Parts: sequence; C-alpha cells; structure tokens
Amino acid sequence: MRIPSKSRSASGPAKAEATVRDATSKPDVVELPSFRVNAFRIGFTATLGVLVALALGGIVGQLSTVILYVALALFLALGLDPVVSWMQRRGLPRWAAILIVFAVVIGLFVGLIATIVPIVITESTRIVNDWDRIVVAVRESQLVSWINGLTGGDSIDQAIQAIGDWLSDPAHIGSLGGGLLAVGAGIAGGFTGATIVLILTLYFLASLRSMKRASARFVPASSRRGYLDVAGDITGAVGRYVIGQVTLGAVNGVLSLIYLTIIGAPAPILLAFVAFLCSLVPLIGTLTGAVIISLVSFAASPVTALAAAIYYLVYMQVEAYVISPRIMNKAVAVPGALVVIAAVAGGTLGGVLGALVAIPVAASIIIILEKVVFPRQDAR
Repeated sequence: MRIPSKSRSASGPAKAEATVRDATSKPDVVELPSFRVNAFRIGFTATLGVLVALALGGIVGQLSTVILYVALALFLALGLDPVVSWMQRRGLPRWAAILIVFAVVIGLFVGLIATIVPIVITESTRIVNDWDRIVVAVRESQLVSWINGLTGGDSIDQAIQAIGDWLSDPAHIGSLGGGLLAVGAGIAGGFTGATIVLILTLYFLASLRSMKRASARFVPASSRRGYLDVAGDITGAVGRYVIGQVTLGAVNGVLSLIYLTIIGAPAPILLAFVAFLCSLVPLIGTLTGAVIISLVSFAASPVTALAAAIYYLVYMQVEAYVISPRIMNKAVAVPGALVVIAAVAGGTLGGVLGALVAIPVAASIIIILEKVVFPRQDAR
C-alpha cells in the first residue's frame, strides 16, 4: 500500500477549494483615522491670534517714541564709534576715548543751545517791533514791483494786507497763542528727548563691543567669526556714513554763515544752524534749508532773499557734483540710483529718521549680499 500517494491525492481537492474561497472573498479594507474639523476651536484660536497681534501693535504704537530714541541713539553710537576706535589706535584706553568724545559732543550741544536760543528770542522780538517797517520795505522794493508787473496787479500787496487782517483778528491771535504754546511744549519735549538720546548714546557707545559679542551668541559657533566680520563691516559703514553726512552739514553751515553775514541776512548764525541741520537729511535737506533761509531773508530785504536763493542754487550744484561724491564715496559704496531709491523709500516709510537711516541700511544690505549671499551662491 502506498499511503503517502493517497494523502497527496486527497490534499489536491482541498487545496483547490481553499484557492477558490480566497479568490471569492472580499479584500481587507484599511481603516484610516477619522479627522473632524472643530470650527469653534479654529475660530477661537484665530481670534486669539488677531487679538494678540492687535495688542502687540498697540504696545509698539505706545512705545514708538521710546523706539525712536533707542534707534537714534544706536545710530549716533555707531557714528561715534570710528572716532573712539581711532583714539584707541593712538594709545588711549577705550573709556578715556569715550569720555573725550562724549565731552566734545555735550560741549557742542550746550554751546549751540546757548548761542541759538538768545538769537531766536532777539530776532523774534525785533521782527515784532519792526513789522511795520518790514512791510513798507517789502512793498516799496523793486523786486515786488517787478513781480506785480508780471502778475498784472498788486498780488503781493494783497497778500501782505491779508496777513495783517488775519493777525489783527483777536480770535486768530488766540489760536496763534495756543499754537505758540504748543510749539513751546514741543521744544521743551525736544530738549528732554535730546537729553535721553545723549544718555542712551553714552551707554551704547560704552557697550557696543559687548552687544556685538552677545548678538553673536545667537549664531552657530561655526559661523560666529564670519558673523562678527560682517557685523564689523556694517557698523563701520554706518559710522563712516554718519561722519560723512555731518561733514557735509558742517561745510554747508560754515559757508552759509560766511555768505549770509556778507549779504546782511537776519540772524546769520541761526540760519547757518538751520542749513547744518537740514543738510543732515539726504537729497531734500539742502533744498529745504535753502527755501527756509531765502524766505527768512525777506525780513532784511527782497534783494537779500534773491541773493540767498541764487547762492543756494549754485551751492546745491557744487555739493551734488563735487563735495558730496568726494566725501560720501569714501564713506559708503552705494550706487547713486540706489541712494535715491533708498532715501525716497526711507522718507516715505519713516519720515526724517527713515531718510537718515535709509542709505546705511542699503549699504548694510550690499555688504551682506557681497560677503554672505554671493559667496554661497558661487560655492554651489
């Protein structure tokens, strides 16, 4: 008997039946985890996010003045750091260099305030006392007669008469007095802000290197050396830009003082200080100062105002094509078109301070591109 052969023959039908059963059975279905959208939870989380964003925006708005002071103080500290570093290279310790630089800055600030405030008070009193004489001199000048001839009437006389009628109205005098009080409060606030900025500048200038080292801790150790090199180049560019812009303002102020004294403009020291301050703002600063000075020079005579306007037209050309390129090209290597775009964009976004910091920001971006972005792209 061959029992193994029978067992093999018996297993054949069973195997075929199992195969048919497997073929006709349904395939296994993989069940996915259920996902339910909780609309309340999503809406509540989104609302909380919006509320937090609004709260942060309100906090930033409330602290806008403080942020402005901090940004301006840091900007000035970066501008004074090259001078401190230059003194250090001459053998002075850093603390002594900082004290000398800060003493000079405070001395200049106090000296300008002590010089400008009495002049403002004296000239304002003189203009009020001599208003009638100034009006008569303007009306009888040849320049006014020439302008009236071009316009075909007495438009300037009518404008002067309208100003006199406005000032003679007691209601307008009351509003003018309120405006003067507001201006006085603004000036007092400006002195307070200037004091705060000076104190913050001293602290930033003393701790600038430690601030760089602390910021480098946020960078991986393998990249810290490169970060410090780039940060040093950026701070150096900002410092050179500040020194260059102050140099341009000083040149404009000194030349304005000499010329305005020669032509007999009222308060030449005050007007020269205005020219210096306006020159600190790129692009439109010199033009704005020229317009203000020319209008104020009408208090002396129309001929004086015309002489001031002609001088500043000539000076702006010399500054744009001779003085500014020689000074600023050594300070920051920014293309001319980019300077214009950065200054306009900065002034639109941040006003005067935005226009001041726009060019060093553009220089910083160029440094980052040249030393970080482009080398990485070239290495790929």
